[in-house]
Amino acid sequence: MAYADDVFIKMCRDILDGGQDTTGEKVRPHWEDGTPAYTLKKFGVCNRYDLKKEFPALTLRKTAVKTAAEELLWIWQRKSNNIHDLNAHIWDEWADETGSIGKAYGYQMSIKHQYKEGMFDMVDRVLFDLKNNPYSRRIMTNIYNFQDLHEMNLYPCAYSMTFNCTKNKETGKLVLNAVLNQRSNDVLAANNWNVVQYAILVHMMAQVSDMEVGELVHMIADAHIYDRHVPLVEELISREPHPAPKFKLNPEVKNFYDFTKDDIELTDYVTGEQIKNIPIAI
Repeated sequence: MAYADDVFIKMCRDILDGGQDTTGEKVRPHWEDGTPAYTLKKFGVCNRYDLKKEFPALTLRKTAVKTAAEELLWIWQRKSNNIHDLNAHIWDEWADETGSIGKAYGYQMSIKHQYKEGMFDMVDRVLFDLKNNPYSRRIMTNIYNFQDLHEMNLYPCAYSMTFNCTKNKETGKLVLNAVLNQRSNDVLAANNWNVVQYAILVHMMAQVSDMEVGELVHMIADAHIYDRHVPLVEELISREPHPAPKFKLNPEVKNFYDFTKDDIELTDYVTGEQIKNIPIAI
């Protein structure tokens, strides 16, 4: 069994068996037909993935790894907030007539800030510190910008990454670890999607910084399963998992801004049947 499957099954079972039911409470999300979208939820879920050991893609069903990478690069590399720059339809629901999602995600990544060393946006600051100050405890991004929230079509869910370096005593090389903070996570639709995205990001950042990859810690404030997802999740976690796939990143890429989704290769990725037409709360 892939470790990611084990983590996912246990998390889902914990939410289904012991989660708080929000039925009847005042909630913002709703279904396309206008019905309130209630959840079973758990507060403060923490999952750890050792990226040295295996790549955390679910095998219970397929995660579209290259599409997930495309969205990640749209935010972190292209620093865009326009869906016309994204070769997927993930954000169509939240885009205006020009394709903009407002001052969210990639827009926040593109803002330059003044530091002692000069002006950097958040991505370039991370890359600078990994090269020049790897033991800093201040290597982080945060796109939950309160002054711009009113101009965001969707508040950021996965909003902060904190990078932290340790050393492999056997090889002498630095090891890149990271914490992903997420305020809200739709477990069926988005949990493994986000895990895969930020696992890829840690691999990319480690490679261009000449480091080994380490741990990804995923902190979720509100991990929830929507009411209409419960039977889908029950069926999903009853499936037989498969061994973890093998992950490879093109070793020739040394500049973060040169990566494309095609530099990612996943082999031996055997999965269960895809769940189609998952209803998405909006």
